[in-house]
Amino acid sequence: MQTASEFVFKALKISEIQNPLRRIKLYPQDFELVNPNTKTCPVFRTDNDAKLVKKIYTKVPILENEGKKINPWLHTFKRGLFDMSNDTHLFTESPQNNTLPLYEAKMIHNFDHRFGSYESRGDERGFATLPETPIEKYQDSEYKVSPFYRVSESDVNQRIGEIWDKKWLIVFRGVTKALNERTAICTVIPKSGVGNSLSLIFLGKTNFLLHSCFVGNFNSIIFDYLTRQKMSGVNLNIFIVKQLPVIPPELYTPEDIKFISDRVLELVYTAWDMQPFAKDMGYDGEPFIWNPNRRALLRAELDAYYAKLYGLTRDELRYILDPADVYGVDFPSETFRVLKNNEIKQFGEYRTQRLVLEAWDNLFGS
Repeated sequence: MQTASEFVFKALKISEIQNPLRRIKLYPQDFELVNPNTKTCPVFRTDNDAKLVKKIYTKVPILENEGKKINPWLHTFKRGLFDMSNDTHLFTESPQNNTLPLYEAKMIHNFDHRFGSYESRGDERGFATLPETPIEKYQDSEYKVSPFYRVSESDVNQRIGEIWDKKWLIVFRGVTKALNERTAICTVIPKSGVGNSLSLIFLGKTNFLLHSCFVGNFNSIIFDYLTRQKMSGVNLNIFIVKQLPVIPPELYTPEDIKFISDRVLELVYTAWDMQPFAKDMGYDGEPFIWNPNRRALLRAELDAYYAKLYGLTRDELRYILDPADVYGVDFPSETFRVLKNNEIKQFGEYRTQRLVLEAWDNLFGS
Protein backbone atom coordinates (compact mmCIF):
# COMPACT_ATOMS: atom_id res chain seq x y z
CA MET A 1 0.00 0.00 0.00
CA GLN A 2 1.37 3.41 -0.98
CA THR A 3 1.99 5.94 1.76
CA ALA A 4 1.03 9.60 1.54
CA SER A 5 3.48 12.41 2.16
CA GLU A 6 2.31 15.64 3.75
CA PHE A 7 3.23 18.99 2.21
CA VAL A 8 2.81 22.70 2.90
CA PHE A 9 3.49 24.96 -0.07
CA LYS A 10 4.07 28.72 -0.33
CA ALA A 11 4.13 29.20 3.45
CA LEU A 12 5.58 32.56 4.49
CA LYS A 13 5.04 32.24 8.26
CA ILE A 14 5.69 29.43 10.75
CA SER A 15 2.05 29.62 11.85
CA GLU A 16 0.90 28.71 8.33
CA ILE A 17 2.49 25.29 8.72
CA GLN A 18 0.03 24.50 11.50
CA ASN A 19 -3.05 25.44 9.46
CA PRO A 20 -4.80 22.16 8.58
CA LEU A 21 -6.13 23.67 5.36
CA ARG A 22 -2.55 24.23 4.21
CA ARG A 23 -1.42 20.68 4.96
CA ILE A 24 -1.81 18.57 1.84
CA LYS A 25 -1.47 14.80 1.61
CA LEU A 26 -0.23 13.55 -1.73
CA TYR A 27 0.25 9.94 -2.80
CA PRO A 28 2.72 8.79 -5.47
CA GLN A 29 -0.20 8.22 -7.82
CA ASP A 30 -1.11 11.91 -7.49
CA PHE A 31 2.24 12.83 -9.06
CA GLU A 32 1.47 10.40 -11.89
CA LEU A 33 -2.02 11.84 -12.32
CA VAL A 34 -1.16 15.55 -12.38
CA ASN A 35 2.31 15.43 -13.96
CA PRO A 36 2.49 12.13 -15.87
CA ASN A 37 5.30 13.26 -18.19
CA THR A 38 7.74 14.68 -15.63
CA LYS A 39 6.51 12.95 -12.42
CA THR A 40 7.27 16.21 -10.58
CA CYS A 41 5.46 17.35 -7.45
CA PRO A 42 2.41 19.57 -8.01
CA VAL A 43 2.14 22.71 -5.89
CA PHE A 44 -1.13 23.70 -4.19
CA ARG A 45 -2.05 26.45 -1.76
CA THR A 46 -4.66 24.41 0.09
CA ASP A 47 -6.07 20.91 0.27
CA ASN A 48 -9.19 22.23 -1.48
CA ASP A 49 -7.09 23.16 -4.52
CA ALA A 50 -5.45 19.73 -4.52
CA LYS A 51 -8.79 17.93 -4.42
CA LEU A 52 -10.34 20.10 -7.14
CA VAL A 53 -7.36 19.79 -9.47
CA LYS A 54 -7.20 16.02 -9.01
CA LYS A 55 -10.93 15.81 -9.79
CA ILE A 56 -10.40 17.66 -13.07
CA TYR A 57 -7.42 15.50 -14.02
CA THR A 58 -9.47 12.33 -13.54
CA LYS A 59 -12.09 13.65 -15.99
CA VAL A 60 -10.04 15.49 -18.63
CA PRO A 61 -6.81 14.16 -20.23
CA ILE A 62 -3.66 16.20 -20.51
CA LEU A 63 -2.75 17.83 -23.81
CA GLU A 64 0.02 15.36 -24.56
CA ASN A 65 0.93 12.19 -22.69
CA GLU A 66 4.48 11.47 -23.78
CA GLY A 67 4.78 8.08 -22.10
CA LYS A 68 1.59 6.73 -23.68
CA LYS A 69 2.20 8.67 -26.91
CA ILE A 70 -1.28 10.21 -26.78
CA ASN A 71 -1.64 13.46 -28.74
CA PRO A 72 -5.36 13.96 -29.50
CA TRP A 73 -4.90 17.36 -31.12
CA LEU A 74 -2.09 16.05 -33.37
CA HIS A 75 -0.23 19.22 -32.45
CA THR A 76 3.29 20.51 -32.84
CA PHE A 77 4.86 23.17 -30.62
CA LYS A 78 7.42 25.78 -31.57
CA ARG A 79 8.99 28.22 -29.11
CA GLY A 80 8.95 31.29 -31.30
CA LEU A 81 10.19 31.44 -34.86
CA PHE A 82 13.04 33.86 -34.17
CA ASP A 83 15.40 34.30 -31.24
CA MET A 84 15.40 37.95 -30.19
CA SER A 85 19.14 37.79 -29.45
CA ASN A 86 20.65 35.38 -31.94
CA ASP A 87 18.57 36.27 -34.99
CA THR A 88 18.93 40.05 -34.95
CA HIS A 89 20.80 39.96 -38.26
CA LEU A 90 17.50 38.96 -39.85
CA PHE A 91 15.55 41.92 -38.42
CA THR A 92 14.81 45.29 -39.95
CA GLU A 93 13.20 48.35 -38.37
CA SER A 94 11.90 49.84 -41.60
CA PRO A 95 8.77 48.55 -43.32
CA GLN A 96 9.75 47.07 -46.65
CA ASN A 97 8.06 45.01 -49.29
CA ASN A 98 7.76 41.32 -48.47
CA THR A 99 8.35 41.83 -44.74
CA LEU A 100 6.05 40.85 -41.88
CA PRO A 101 5.72 42.17 -38.31
CA LEU A 102 7.76 40.46 -35.61
CA TYR A 103 5.34 39.78 -32.77
CA GLU A 104 6.47 39.77 -29.13
CA ALA A 105 4.55 38.53 -26.07
CA LYS A 106 3.76 42.05 -24.87
CA MET A 107 1.84 42.73 -28.09
CA ILE A 108 -0.93 40.18 -27.44
CA HIS A 109 -3.50 39.33 -24.78
CA ASN A 110 -6.47 36.98 -24.46
CA PHE A 111 -8.33 36.97 -27.81
CA ASP A 112 -6.43 40.15 -28.72
CA HIS A 113 -3.73 40.52 -31.37
CA ARG A 114 -3.59 44.34 -31.02
CA PHE A 115 -2.84 44.64 -27.30
CA GLY A 116 0.51 46.45 -27.54
CA SER A 117 2.25 48.52 -30.19
CA TYR A 118 5.59 50.28 -30.58
CA GLU A 119 4.27 53.25 -32.51
CA SER A 120 4.70 55.64 -29.54
CA ARG A 121 7.79 54.05 -27.94
CA GLY A 122 10.47 55.95 -29.85
CA ASP A 123 13.75 54.25 -30.66
CA GLU A 124 14.13 51.93 -27.67
CA ARG A 125 12.91 48.33 -27.50
CA GLY A 126 13.56 47.16 -23.94
CA PHE A 127 10.23 47.93 -22.29
CA ALA A 128 8.48 45.34 -20.13
CA THR A 129 5.07 46.68 -21.17
CA LEU A 130 3.70 48.73 -24.03
CA PRO A 131 1.03 51.46 -23.91
CA GLU A 132 -2.51 50.11 -23.87
CA THR A 133 -4.32 50.31 -27.17
CA PRO A 134 -6.97 53.04 -26.89
CA ILE A 135 -10.58 52.11 -27.55
CA GLU A 136 -10.81 54.27 -30.69
CA LYS A 137 -8.01 52.27 -32.30
CA TYR A 138 -9.55 48.96 -31.25
CA GLN A 139 -12.75 50.11 -32.94
CA ASP A 140 -10.87 50.94 -36.15
CA SER A 141 -10.92 47.68 -38.10
CA GLU A 142 -8.06 48.97 -40.29
CA TYR A 143 -5.73 49.56 -37.34
CA LYS A 144 -2.64 47.37 -37.11
CA VAL A 145 -0.08 47.35 -34.32
CA SER A 146 3.43 48.58 -35.07
CA PRO A 147 6.21 46.11 -34.25
CA PHE A 148 9.72 47.23 -33.36
CA TYR A 149 11.20 44.82 -35.89
CA ARG A 150 10.08 43.23 -39.12
CA VAL A 151 11.35 40.07 -40.81
CA SER A 152 11.18 38.85 -44.37
CA GLU A 153 8.22 36.71 -45.33
CA SER A 154 10.59 34.17 -46.88
CA ASP A 155 12.37 33.74 -43.53
CA VAL A 156 9.02 33.21 -41.80
CA ASN A 157 8.01 30.62 -44.39
CA GLN A 158 11.33 28.86 -43.96
CA ARG A 159 10.95 28.70 -40.17
CA ILE A 160 7.40 27.37 -40.39
CA GLY A 161 8.33 24.91 -43.10
CA GLU A 162 5.65 22.46 -44.15
CA ILE A 163 3.96 22.42 -40.73
CA TRP A 164 1.45 25.15 -41.56
CA ASP A 165 0.10 26.82 -44.69
CA LYS A 166 -2.53 29.19 -43.29
CA LYS A 167 -2.37 32.99 -43.12
CA TRP A 168 -2.82 33.00 -39.33
CA LEU A 169 -1.09 31.52 -36.29
CA ILE A 170 -2.13 30.41 -32.80
CA VAL A 171 0.29 31.78 -30.20
CA PHE A 172 0.51 31.98 -26.42
CA ARG A 173 2.69 33.93 -24.05
CA GLY A 174 5.72 32.03 -22.85
CA VAL A 175 6.59 34.69 -20.27
CA THR A 176 3.94 35.17 -17.61
CA LYS A 177 3.27 34.86 -13.87
CA ALA A 178 0.81 33.00 -11.65
CA LEU A 179 0.06 36.31 -9.88
CA ASN A 180 -0.79 38.35 -12.98
CA GLU A 181 -4.34 39.34 -13.80
CA ARG A 182 -4.32 36.42 -16.22
CA THR A 183 -1.64 33.75 -16.65
CA ALA A 184 -2.65 31.68 -19.68
CA ILE A 185 -2.77 34.18 -22.57
CA CYS A 186 -3.48 32.95 -26.08
CA THR A 187 -4.78 34.42 -29.30
CA VAL A 188 -4.70 34.18 -33.08
CA ILE A 189 -2.45 36.57 -34.98
CA PRO A 190 -1.98 37.24 -38.70
CA LYS A 191 0.85 35.29 -40.27
CA SER A 192 3.92 37.06 -38.89
CA GLY A 193 7.35 36.63 -37.45
CA VAL A 194 7.16 35.43 -33.84
CA GLY A 195 9.80 36.12 -31.20
CA ASN A 196 10.86 33.60 -28.56
CA SER A 197 8.74 35.21 -25.83
CA LEU A 198 5.76 33.65 -27.63
CA SER A 199 5.16 29.99 -28.35
CA LEU A 200 3.23 28.66 -31.33
CA ILE A 201 1.03 25.62 -31.50
CA PHE A 202 0.12 24.05 -34.82
CA LEU A 203 -2.94 21.80 -34.56
CA GLY A 204 -3.24 18.85 -36.88
CA LYS A 205 -7.03 18.76 -37.00
CA THR A 206 -8.46 19.82 -40.35
CA ASN A 207 -11.73 21.14 -38.87
CA PHE A 208 -10.72 24.74 -38.20
CA LEU A 209 -13.75 25.34 -36.00
CA LEU A 210 -11.99 23.00 -33.55
CA HIS A 211 -8.98 25.31 -33.64
CA SER A 212 -11.20 28.09 -32.31
CA CYS A 213 -12.36 25.72 -29.57
CA PHE A 214 -8.73 25.14 -28.58
CA VAL A 215 -8.19 28.91 -28.34
CA GLY A 216 -11.37 29.23 -26.28
CA ASN A 217 -10.20 26.46 -23.94
CA PHE A 218 -6.75 27.99 -23.48
CA ASN A 219 -8.26 31.38 -22.60
CA SER A 220 -10.91 30.05 -20.22
CA ILE A 221 -10.66 31.00 -16.57
CA ILE A 222 -10.72 27.28 -15.65
CA PHE A 223 -7.62 26.61 -17.75
CA ASP A 224 -5.99 29.69 -16.23
CA TYR A 225 -6.68 28.38 -12.72
CA LEU A 226 -5.10 25.04 -13.63
CA THR A 227 -2.09 26.77 -15.17
CA ARG A 228 -1.52 28.68 -11.93
CA GLN A 229 -1.17 25.41 -10.04
CA LYS A 230 1.83 24.59 -12.24
CA MET A 231 3.62 27.95 -12.39
CA SER A 232 6.54 28.48 -10.02
CA GLY A 233 8.44 31.03 -12.09
CA VAL A 234 7.76 33.35 -15.02
CA ASN A 235 8.03 30.88 -17.90
CA LEU A 236 5.04 28.95 -19.18
CA ASN A 237 7.25 26.25 -20.60
CA ILE A 238 5.98 23.81 -23.17
CA PHE A 239 6.48 20.89 -20.77
CA ILE A 240 3.98 22.61 -18.43
CA VAL A 241 1.43 23.15 -21.20
CA LYS A 242 1.69 19.52 -22.31
CA GLN A 243 0.64 18.41 -18.81
CA LEU A 244 -2.41 20.66 -18.54
CA PRO A 245 -5.85 19.09 -18.97
CA VAL A 246 -7.36 20.18 -22.29
CA ILE A 247 -10.76 19.15 -23.61
CA PRO A 248 -9.91 16.70 -26.42
CA PRO A 249 -11.49 17.29 -29.84
CA GLU A 250 -13.61 14.15 -29.75
CA LEU A 251 -15.49 15.36 -26.65
CA TYR A 252 -16.93 18.41 -28.44
CA THR A 253 -20.46 17.91 -29.75
CA PRO A 254 -21.63 19.87 -32.81
CA GLU A 255 -23.61 22.06 -30.39
CA ASP A 256 -20.47 22.71 -28.33
CA ILE A 257 -18.47 23.64 -31.41
CA LYS A 258 -21.17 26.03 -32.62
CA PHE A 259 -21.51 27.75 -29.25
CA ILE A 260 -17.77 28.17 -28.73
CA SER A 261 -16.59 28.93 -32.27
CA ASP A 262 -19.20 31.67 -32.80
CA ARG A 263 -17.94 33.48 -29.69
CA VAL A 264 -14.26 32.97 -30.37
CA LEU A 265 -14.71 34.27 -33.92
CA GLU A 266 -16.35 37.44 -32.64
CA LEU A 267 -13.63 37.96 -30.04
CA VAL A 268 -10.74 37.37 -32.46
CA TYR A 269 -11.98 38.87 -35.73
CA THR A 270 -11.96 42.58 -34.87
CA ALA A 271 -9.73 43.82 -37.71
CA TRP A 272 -9.30 43.14 -41.42
CA ASP A 273 -5.86 41.60 -40.94
CA MET A 274 -7.62 38.63 -39.31
CA GLN A 275 -9.90 38.05 -42.32
CA PRO A 276 -8.04 34.86 -43.38
CA PHE A 277 -8.89 33.33 -39.99
CA ALA A 278 -12.53 34.36 -40.33
CA LYS A 279 -12.79 32.82 -43.79
CA ASP A 280 -11.30 29.55 -42.54
CA MET A 281 -14.00 29.62 -39.84
CA GLY A 282 -16.57 29.84 -42.64
CA TYR A 283 -17.38 33.53 -42.08
CA ASP A 284 -17.17 36.03 -44.94
CA GLY A 285 -18.50 39.16 -43.25
CA GLU A 286 -16.88 42.30 -41.91
CA PRO A 287 -14.86 42.37 -38.68
CA PHE A 288 -16.86 42.59 -35.46
CA ILE A 289 -16.98 45.91 -33.64
CA TRP A 290 -14.79 46.06 -30.54
CA ASN A 291 -17.30 46.52 -27.73
CA PRO A 292 -15.76 46.00 -24.25
CA ASN A 293 -19.06 45.16 -22.57
CA ARG A 294 -20.03 42.72 -25.29
CA ARG A 295 -16.59 41.09 -25.14
CA ALA A 296 -16.82 40.70 -21.36
CA LEU A 297 -20.17 38.94 -21.78
CA LEU A 298 -18.87 36.61 -24.51
CA ARG A 299 -15.85 35.66 -22.41
CA ALA A 300 -18.04 35.03 -19.37
CA GLU A 301 -20.25 32.72 -21.41
CA LEU A 302 -17.18 30.81 -22.58
CA ASP A 303 -15.87 30.58 -19.01
CA ALA A 304 -19.16 29.15 -17.77
CA TYR A 305 -19.41 26.76 -20.71
CA TYR A 306 -15.90 25.42 -20.18
CA ALA A 307 -16.54 25.00 -16.47
CA LYS A 308 -19.37 22.66 -17.45
CA LEU A 309 -17.20 20.83 -20.00
CA TYR A 310 -14.58 20.30 -17.28
CA GLY A 311 -17.25 18.69 -15.11
CA LEU A 312 -17.39 21.40 -12.46
CA THR A 313 -20.32 22.37 -10.27
CA ARG A 314 -21.46 25.96 -9.78
CA ASP A 315 -19.90 26.04 -6.30
CA GLU A 316 -16.59 24.80 -7.70
CA LEU A 317 -16.74 27.55 -10.32
CA ARG A 318 -17.45 30.05 -7.53
CA TYR A 319 -14.38 28.78 -5.70
CA ILE A 320 -12.15 29.15 -8.76
CA LEU A 321 -13.36 32.71 -9.27
CA ASP A 322 -12.82 33.65 -5.61
CA PRO A 323 -12.19 31.22 -2.71
CA ALA A 324 -13.07 33.96 -0.20
CA ASP A 325 -16.58 34.11 -1.65
CA VAL A 326 -17.09 30.48 -0.64
CA TYR A 327 -15.06 30.10 2.54
CA GLY A 328 -14.62 33.65 3.86
CA VAL A 329 -11.85 36.24 3.79
CA ASP A 330 -9.57 34.27 6.13
CA PHE A 331 -9.38 31.26 3.82
CA PRO A 332 -5.67 30.70 2.98
CA SER A 333 -5.97 30.53 -0.79
CA GLU A 334 -6.39 32.95 -3.66
CA THR A 335 -6.95 32.51 -7.34
CA PHE A 336 -7.53 35.77 -9.24
CA ARG A 337 -6.79 38.41 -6.62
CA VAL A 338 -5.18 40.85 -9.09
CA LEU A 339 -8.08 40.52 -11.53
CA LYS A 340 -10.58 41.00 -8.70
CA ASN A 341 -8.80 44.07 -7.28
CA ASN A 342 -8.37 45.67 -10.69
CA GLU A 343 -12.02 45.21 -11.56
CA ILE A 344 -13.23 46.54 -8.22
CA LYS A 345 -11.08 49.60 -8.83
CA GLN A 346 -12.35 50.02 -12.41
CA PHE A 347 -15.98 48.92 -12.16
CA GLY A 348 -16.78 49.03 -8.45
CA GLU A 349 -17.32 45.27 -8.47
CA TYR A 350 -15.64 41.99 -9.35
CA ARG A 351 -17.31 42.04 -12.75
CA THR A 352 -15.90 38.78 -14.07
CA GLN A 353 -17.29 36.87 -11.10
CA ARG A 354 -20.78 38.31 -11.57
CA LEU A 355 -20.86 37.82 -15.32
CA VAL A 356 -19.54 34.25 -15.25
CA LEU A 357 -22.00 33.12 -12.56
CA GLU A 358 -24.87 34.88 -14.37
CA ALA A 359 -23.83 33.10 -17.57
CA TRP A 360 -23.81 29.75 -15.73
CA ASP A 361 -27.31 30.41 -14.36
CA ASN A 362 -28.60 31.44 -17.80
CA LEU A 363 -27.07 28.42 -19.52
CA PHE A 364 -27.47 25.69 -16.93
CA GLY A 365 -29.71 27.02 -14.13
CA SER A 366 -28.65 28.06 -10.66
